[in-house]
Amino acid sequence: MFRLNLKIALRNLWRNKTSSVINIIGLAIGLSACLLLLLYVNYERNFDRHFKDADKIYQVMTNFQDATGKITSTGVSPGNGIAMAIKAKIPEVDVITRIGGGDRSLIANQQKVFKRMDLFADPDILKVFSYDFIAGNPNTALNTPNSVILTEETAKLLFGTTDALNKTVRYKNTNDLKVTGVIKDLPANTSLRFDYLMPWSFFESINNYVKNPGWGDFSFLAIAKVNNPANIDLINAKVKKLFNETYTAQKSENFLFPLSDRHLYGEFLNGKSIGGDIDRIYLFIALAFGILLIACINFMNMATAKSERRAKEVGIKKTIGATRASLVTQFLTEAMVLTTVAVLIATAIVEVSLPLFNKLLEIDITIHYSNTGYWLGILTVALVTGLLSGTYPALFLSSFNPIQTLKKKTARAKIIPINLRQVLVVGQFCFAIMLVIATMVIYKQMQFIKNRPVGYNINLMAEMPQDGELSGKFELFKDQVLKTGAVTAVNQSSQSMIRVGNWFYGLEWPGMEERGKEIVFNRLQTTYDFVKTSGVELIAGRDFSRDFASDTAAILLSSTAVKVMKLKNPIGMTVKLFGNQLKVIGIFKDFNWDSPYREGRQMVINFSKNQGGNINMQLNPANSLSKNIALISTVAKNINPQYPVEIGFVNELYSRKMHSEKILGILANLFGGIAILISCMGLYGLVTYSAEQRTKEFGVRRVLGASVGNIMNLLSVSFLKMVFVAACIGVPLAYYLMNRWLTSFEFRTTVSFSIILVSIAGTAIIAFLTISIQAYKAAKANPVEALKYE
Repeated sequence: MFRLNLKIALRNLWRNKTSSVINIIGLAIGLSACLLLLLYVNYERNFDRHFKDADKIYQVMTNFQDATGKITSTGVSPGNGIAMAIKAKIPEVDVITRIGGGDRSLIANQQKVFKRMDLFADPDILKVFSYDFIAGNPNTALNTPNSVILTEETAKLLFGTTDALNKTVRYKNTNDLKVTGVIKDLPANTSLRFDYLMPWSFFESINNYVKNPGWGDFSFLAIAKVNNPANIDLINAKVKKLFNETYTAQKSENFLFPLSDRHLYGEFLNGKSIGGDIDRIYLFIALAFGILLIACINFMNMATAKSERRAKEVGIKKTIGATRASLVTQFLTEAMVLTTVAVLIATAIVEVSLPLFNKLLEIDITIHYSNTGYWLGILTVALVTGLLSGTYPALFLSSFNPIQTLKKKTARAKIIPINLRQVLVVGQFCFAIMLVIATMVIYKQMQFIKNRPVGYNINLMAEMPQDGELSGKFELFKDQVLKTGAVTAVNQSSQSMIRVGNWFYGLEWPGMEERGKEIVFNRLQTTYDFVKTSGVELIAGRDFSRDFASDTAAILLSSTAVKVMKLKNPIGMTVKLFGNQLKVIGIFKDFNWDSPYREGRQMVINFSKNQGGNINMQLNPANSLSKNIALISTVAKNINPQYPVEIGFVNELYSRKMHSEKILGILANLFGGIAILISCMGLYGLVTYSAEQRTKEFGVRRVLGASVGNIMNLLSVSFLKMVFVAACIGVPLAYYLMNRWLTSFEFRTTVSFSIILVSIAGTAIIAFLTISIQAYKAAKANPVEALKYE
């Protein structure tokens, strides 16, 4: 029986080539779009879940509180002293590791030199994370200070092979380290990434401040592995007490949060997770199945549009004894054959387009064909698609009354399917219009944030790491690079302007209230010419100057810092920072050093020649960009020949902060276009069949004098009405949803009338062009051909 149904299905698909091609292409595009989106969703949802016992791994975080105990903010760094306190006092925590570094630092052997991501951690990190060792012993790999673990890629870069055990590498051109382990490269969806890992004991030996961790300083991460996740509430109850038991200067509490949830649930309010990027994932899941649904609607529309052709077939089969169940099986077989072909094409499309998709989104999704889960996923999507697209046509076509169909009384076939097809077409274009509006709003919001004043001169500013000889010979580099004319100003700072992250407690000032102890400040350390180089706007006072020797003990405050400190005229005031008396010489307007979506927060900038790390340069606009870079590179290479020259443009680095919204915009653009394409393909198919059914009518009308325009109008208006009905439904829904999305931003644009108008007009024009092609062909047909057999 199956063989017979398959043969009939193939014959029917071959006989109706136009509808078969439209259905296969529509389903293939819909399925490939759905699969790509689901692959991306799977990639995001599996962040940090590939480790053994991932459900037992937690990150120690901090809730900052005011005097009343109210939580003011949540931070990912828990205070530098908490890790060892948890290790000593919380037996339910099996192991815990401190984590520092995370910078691109020099690593070399005798022949090759590279800048790669470093990381420092306690040896227990190898008990927390189940890294896959190619060589070495995970139990002893970080036990000695001069040891290092390389990733597979780094080992091959340095030695051309993973056989690097016991070989020597040089860190920052100063320390020789022995390779004690080589591990497989970390999956792309790993939060804590590194190219080489070094022990905490070595970190202490090269940084004095690491040896005596301060509880009021929040520089390092802490990752713990608990023995039973079910006891996490009990563990957190104990952990919350540790901070204030040990450090009484300010109120804060620590807690453990699942590391695997940090990527998608990383937004906190009042100390509780309120979501985050998971909202984006839900949106992509809806988009994936929405596109697939549109493709299935096309199939249903085309199948029911052919109902008159299949009515006789159903009538004859029922007359000679066919049951409804056998007819349903036949029509479902046709749907599954068509879906199978579409799935094969979709799989090929996914394979071909995945590298481009990865490049577009700057991610690394790989398909493991040996993974049964992947094939089960495809099989499930294919089965759901086949049943979803084929069930209604099968039930509808098999329900025809044989007597009525053989007498050509198909009133039911004319009324019900047409009305349902109208509903389905309206649904398709409703979804498409919503996607168009969403795409335009996302783009407008991104431009709004992008064009928002950053607070400093971002477009002509470049930066480079202050590595090697550039640390001790900064003044020489500055003098020489200024003489080349490539830059107009240079200064050094402890961090990049776009990612200042040095939160601390303990700033004191005259008249400070008791609650002032609770305020957490962010700090940037810099030298002379800070304002000249960066373009940060001073509200009052002045920049650090060589004309004032006392400026080596000076500090600048942000306008928000002045506000939260409740100071009226702080210029000339002396404040105390970590026991040092510093004079306030200036107040600067808040600039964006954190998220482009947030308002300014309290910040201080103090003078320090010893805390370099980043060189900031204001490029000379009179020269070409390539000339400026070449001149800077020459100077840097002459002074610091052991290190590669890495120059970053601040505007590009800043734009990377909008990566999530960029991905959202790309996917909405790409798959919104696919949704419209599939909808228009279905519309074209329906117009084609409508024109076929009305061939004689059009022939009579042409004979009676109707123009081509009249015929086109007859065929087009009814379908365009559906598009405008879809707009009436889709626009309010899109307006509500996008307004709700915009509320997540402190700075946001609006869903303007122009966006709505453009989306409706654009969709209507695309639909009209789709309809007009077939309508024109039907209107220009020779009426003699339609009427000669009457």
